[in-house]
Amino acid sequence: MTTHSNDQPIPIHPNAAPVAVVILAAGKGTRMKSDLHKVLHPIAGRPMLLHLAASAGALHPAKTVVVTGAGREQVEAAVAPLGIATALQVEQLGTGHAVAQARATLAGFEGDVLILYGDVPLVTAATMQRMIDRLHGDYTPAVVVLGFRPADPGAYGRVIADAEGRMDRIVEYKDASAAERAATLCNSGLMAVRSSDLFALLDRLGNDNAAGEYYLTDIVGLAGADGRASAVIETGADEVAGVNSRGELAGVEGAWQAMRRAQAMADGATLIAPDTVWFAHDTVIGRDVVIEPNVVFGPGARVDDGATIHAFSHVEGATVGKGASVGPFARLRPGAELGTDAKVGNFVEVKKAIIGDGAKVSHLTYIGDAEIGAGANIGAGTITCNYDGYFKYRTVVGAGAFIGSNSALVAPVTIGAGAIVAAGSVVTCDVEADALALVRPPQVAKPGWAKSFRDLMLAKKRG
Repeated sequence: MTTHSNDQPIPIHPNAAPVAVVILAAGKGTRMKSDLHKVLHPIAGRPMLLHLAASAGALHPAKTVVVTGAGREQVEAAVAPLGIATALQVEQLGTGHAVAQARATLAGFEGDVLILYGDVPLVTAATMQRMIDRLHGDYTPAVVVLGFRPADPGAYGRVIADAEGRMDRIVEYKDASAAERAATLCNSGLMAVRSSDLFALLDRLGNDNAAGEYYLTDIVGLAGADGRASAVIETGADEVAGVNSRGELAGVEGAWQAMRRAQAMADGATLIAPDTVWFAHDTVIGRDVVIEPNVVFGPGARVDDGATIHAFSHVEGATVGKGASVGPFARLRPGAELGTDAKVGNFVEVKKAIIGDGAKVSHLTYIGDAEIGAGANIGAGTITCNYDGYFKYRTVVGAGAFIGSNSALVAPVTIGAGAIVAAGSVVTCDVEADALALVRPPQVAKPGWAKSFRDLMLAKKRG
């Protein structure tokens, strides 16, 4: 049973230096055209910023600080429950200036500083650890930069380095010469720097460039001027894809989903039409699970071994037991728990309810705030009437009970084990075990009435 999220803990070497994480999230994100801050737009049901914070958290950082700017209130509210500090960049004067705003929060910290971007959410903990490890590798570079080689380098800053990754400088595209623009290794913006070097280098930054900004990348050149080399390590372009627009958001979502689908299949699940299945960041899928086309998992879903999720079903905040069957066209809402070999069929909605082992809820039914016992059968069209407009109430159906089609169970109500509720019943009182509940008026037949009625109406119509 695996989730394969990027935030699995990374083992700490006993002699490793402490790590601090600085996440830049001060940009306005105007291209998103949204009232929601750019870094809070979700990927797989979790805000981009929290994806990144979770991955960084796997390194057990001593301190984490998010640099905010426009829309700071939204960002602060998102990270406060995680105990993450924030620092405000009042003026947008460049990436170097942004990192400098974390100085007060990191006062007294001695160790390695990892610099990340809130709109680059898919960087894994393993890659972050590689950056830290390289900082302590050959010739102990002053700065470690994460580079990548996109299919179209476009306007990315270029990393000028030798074949061993020893860097000379990073050049922003608008400041680069034709020869420098011909380089294919590009700067992701992510860096690892010792705290003892970082702020001393930032203090020496200038803004004599085409944008008039304080570039974080210039600390590489400043360290070089001191005779200290820097290093670049590489990763794939997908891992450092940034999000500045809705289109790029969709692209990153697609890349994440593709990786998760591949992982699910590698772990022993069958996806009939992989491109049509959508996972949440924390979806847990067991072995020998079969997922049919057009299934969507929201946050908090778990599917145990051997279960089947039929087409066009939605599962969120729910647990599907071993060998259970869901759908097609079923909706499991938060709090739904299906036992071993339970069945929830087509056009069934389950919310905050336990469906016991082997129980069946096969057709056109709503089960909310309820407990359905093992082996019980809920007939087509049955509903639990759990809400009176003010409060929610619970329904309990005992093991082996049979609820006839088109019945309404008006909560709070308990149907005893082995009881039978006749079709079309409206049950408002408890039913004892093994009893029959028949709640409907007797059927009355009036021979010839329908013909007489039609004759009368036709006569009136003729006038």
